Amino acid sequence: MAVTVVMPKLGQIMVEGIVNRWTKAPGDPVAAGEVIAEIETEKLNYDLEATGNGTFHPVASEGSVVAVDGVLAYLLADGEAAPEAPAPPTPVPASAAGPAVATRAAPPAAASGDVVPSTPGARRLAAKLGVDLAKVTASGPRGRIVEDDVRNFAEQGSPLPPGLPAPSKTVPVRGMRKAIADHMRSSISSTAQLSFLMDVDVTEAQRLRREASNDSAKTIGMIHVLVKASAEALKRVPAMNTLLHDGTVLYFDEANIGVAVSLDDGLIVPVLKNAGSKGIAGLAEEGQRLAEAARQGKLSADDLAGGTFTISVLGSVDGFTPILNAGQSAILGAGRSVDKPVVKDGEIVVREMMTLSLTVDHQVIDGAVAASFMRRLQQAIERPAALFKG
Repeated sequence: MAVTVVMPKLGQIMVEGIVNRWTKAPGDPVAAGEVIAEIETEKLNYDLEATGNGTFHPVASEGSVVAVDGVLAYLLADGEAAPEAPAPPTPVPASAAGPAVATRAAPPAAASGDVVPSTPGARRLAAKLGVDLAKVTASGPRGRIVEDDVRNFAEQGSPLPPGLPAPSKTVPVRGMRKAIADHMRSSISSTAQLSFLMDVDVTEAQRLRREASNDSAKTIGMIHVLVKASAEALKRVPAMNTLLHDGTVLYFDEANIGVAVSLDDGLIVPVLKNAGSKGIAGLAEEGQRLAEAARQGKLSADDLAGGTFTISVLGSVDGFTPILNAGQSAILGAGRSVDKPVVKDGEIVVREMMTLSLTVDHQVIDGAVAASFMRRLQQAIERPAALFKG
């Protein structure tokens, strides 16, 4: 029986991917585990492996944009005919993709009878608004027109708000930036987000971190201390290590902590799996591997999946309130650590302080639970010797 190869879902917000390249030719034998395609998404490139054996029969061609779970190919048994599949999507060459910086000028109109590469939603919206797709600038993957392109084109007939100068350029929101925008908008609209702030004394944690870095081949950053401390606090306040899924709250014993990594065109959140079982040196080693892979575009789908809690650090500001990752009940934000005068044992002393912010989904997490987590986290960070054991 034919093995069906489909477009995998490589992230919570992925809806489609691009077949960059087939590594097998039609008729080639394929064994389970062999790489048969390179798949591109907004956030990563992925080597697709065969899940069975058979003779390779592609359905989608190189350059095609295919929805998640759409049929890409079949692996056929000897003498087996390929099943009937939906018509493969039309490939769009990379050169047809919209420019990185777009102007208000429309692209040349397509010749009569040409099919304008576009999503079904874009075609429906264009028909509703009376927009000629041939005049719309594409911003989707591989030069496809998406709904926002149609909507923006339809709105371009309106003048700019009074008093504004003419823009020097316009930049379509697309690729990773569009994925982030959609993800953040969805998070805000589907959750009841509430934030809590606390100043934490990191003087001793920073001292131990620097000593550990000197004794280790890997640089240990404050982010790795925060990951370890958060994992310990999550053990003691398990309601924080939860996801809201389809009306059900899911509780987890393992703390899979995502750490936001800044990229030139946005950010990405690789996940440190079962962080509570690792020492700080191990967390530093794995965290640096993930950060390097993220910046080189070499993260795997598994590196991005499975997060139950997230930490975001901005070392250039005193504090901020991050936005929840979809489904997760909490995210921790950490600003820079700076020397401040504080009262300790009845005296004013200078200590190295850091502002932490905890954003929770108030649908799942009550204020008392969030406060309990913050106290546990503060205790772990301000008395950090236990974090550095093992």
